[in-house]
This record gives sequence, C-alpha cells and structure tokens, in this order.
Amino acid sequence: MERRSFVRHAGLAGVLAAGAAPAIVQAQAQLRWRLASSFPKSLDTIFGAADVFAKKVSEMTSGKFQISVHAGGEIVPALQVVDAVQGGTVEIAHTAPYYFFGKDETFALGCAIPFGLNSRQMTAWMVEGNGLKLMRDFYRNYNIINFLGGNTGAQMGGWYRKEIKSIADMKGLKIRIGGFAGRVMERMGAVPQQIAGGEIYSALEKGTIDAAEWVGPYDDQKLGFNKVAPNYYYPGWWEGGPQLDFFINTKAWDALSTEYKAIVEAASAMAHIDMQAKYDAKNPAALKQLVGSGTKLFRFPKDTMDAAFKESMGIYAELSAKNPNWKKVYEDYSNFRRDQNLWFRFAEAGFDDFMQAQKL
Repeated sequence: MERRSFVRHAGLAGVLAAGAAPAIVQAQAQLRWRLASSFPKSLDTIFGAADVFAKKVSEMTSGKFQISVHAGGEIVPALQVVDAVQGGTVEIAHTAPYYFFGKDETFALGCAIPFGLNSRQMTAWMVEGNGLKLMRDFYRNYNIINFLGGNTGAQMGGWYRKEIKSIADMKGLKIRIGGFAGRVMERMGAVPQQIAGGEIYSALEKGTIDAAEWVGPYDDQKLGFNKVAPNYYYPGWWEGGPQLDFFINTKAWDALSTEYKAIVEAASAMAHIDMQAKYDAKNPAALKQLVGSGTKLFRFPKDTMDAAFKESMGIYAELSAKNPNWKKVYEDYSNFRRDQNLWFRFAEAGFDDFMQAQKL
C-alpha cells in the first residue's frame, strides 16, 4: 500500500513538473467569448489591457477559454459596449464606465469624477472599501458584473488651440471631454463634446472642437494632438484616478465554473496592475519629447480650478437630492475620499513635495 501510494504521488509530481495543466482545468469545457473594447488598437496602453486580460485567461486555462478582443467599432461602436453586454451581443466589454453617465450618473463613480479619488485611493475603495460591492449592486440593473480593468493614473488637462489665462477663456470653448466632467465644463461656460478616442484628432484638426483631452503624454503623442493644438494643460482635475472596468454579462458570468470565475478575477487583477505600470513608465519620456518638439505646458489658472471645484460640489449635492442610486454610492465614496485625503496629505504629499523639489 505504501509503495502504491508513493508511486501515485510521484506520478502526480512528475506530471506537474512537466508543466501539464492540473486535472481540474483539463476537465473544463472549451469556451469562446468576444470582448468589445471602447478603444482603438493603436493605444497599446489602454486597449492593451484587454489583450493582457485575454492572454492571461488563455494561459491559465491551457487555451481552453479563449477571448477574442475587438476594438471600438469592430462589433459595436465604442460608446455602445454597455448595451452590447447588457443585451448579450458580446459576453464582455472593456471600457471607461463614465462614458455611460447619460444612462445614470452613478456610472461615473465607477471610473472618475471631478476632484475625486486618485488611482491608489480608487483601488483601495474598490478592493478594501465598499466600492466594488456598491457598484456591483448598481450594475446588476444592467445585467452586468464588473471587474477592475486598469487605471491611467492622474491625467493631463488636455490640448488647447489658445491659452487659457482665466475662467473667462472657457466661455464658448468647444472641448472634447469624456464622461461626467462635461457637465462641470458646461456650467463654466464651455461646450462639451462626447467623442470616442479614435475620432478626436480629426475633430481637433478640422476645428470642429477647440480643445480636447484624452489621457496623458504617451497616448496623446501617439494620437498626434500636439500637431494641431500646441498648449498642453494640467492637471486633469476631472480624472485624478480613472478606473477602467471589464463588464461581463451576468448570464455569461453565472454560467462559468468556479475555476473559470477565479481565473477571470485573477486575469483582471493582472490587467489592472499592468495598465498603470505602463502609463507610469512611458509618460515621462513622452512628455520630454512633446516639450522638445514645441509643446507649451501650462497649469490651469487658480480661478479656473476654484470655479471647477465649486461647480462640481454643487452638482454632487443636486444629484444626491434627486438620484437615489447616486446618493447611495456617493455618500460612501465621499467619506472614503475625506479620510484618504487626510492620510495622503501627510506621508504621500510630504514625500512627493520634497522629492520633486530635488535635482536628481
């Protein structure tokens, strides 16, 4: 008996050492999903997170679970991916939730709101706070379950044909701006435009818009915005830490085995980390190149920042009074933000302020 037991265990060890997939995975069925992205393939950072996710799912299932990744417009338009997942046209989407704030403003809280959480704080709220639970309760109304799908980190404030010297220069400004921030811009006198990433350059080049924001130096350089608008502003006060999500149709999710569900969750975590790592690594060199080629950097005037903050807080109060979905999530979000800012004010900001003043 002891000899047979040893042989059995030795055989298993040999199989595992040889790199064969565990039996629990081998027993799973072949599965193919389609993923609709809201982003163009040219953006290897933000679109690339979906590729990382799909690759990891395939690797962890020995190729049994395949997810084909499709850029915005290939299956459905970039800004219709929620409808596609909700209706079961595709099983999964990769997108910025705030694109869909027109359905309900609460979508924006799952991504970024003006003067909201930074990227680390957003991940903390989602993973260790109540964020994931609250957003999943909300997304259930759309037949969706969400998983973290990346974060760009704090973004830049966009490209402008003319300088913004005061709040007065915002009057009548036609600006492409994603998600919820458009409402704030509107109250500041600007004319917000919702345009998918792959269409921004042509709109800016033709003069259909006066300004545009996207993400930051690496993506913006690839999209060529510096060629048609020389003034680059910061910070992107509306996107201190925008989170991307994988939206999965709840019926498709429920049909997965326990093992496949665990694999999807692990792959999304990998994609989440990978996206911000890429942005943090690639943005510095891109910014140097942009400035070297003539881009002019400006910080938003104080009166513009103050006006944006005031209008944002006013909008949040109004929404809390009329949208119960928003109120439920925002109350928790704002309490978490308050405590996070108290902490970051000391250790994080203190360290950053000192280091950024040094000559390295």
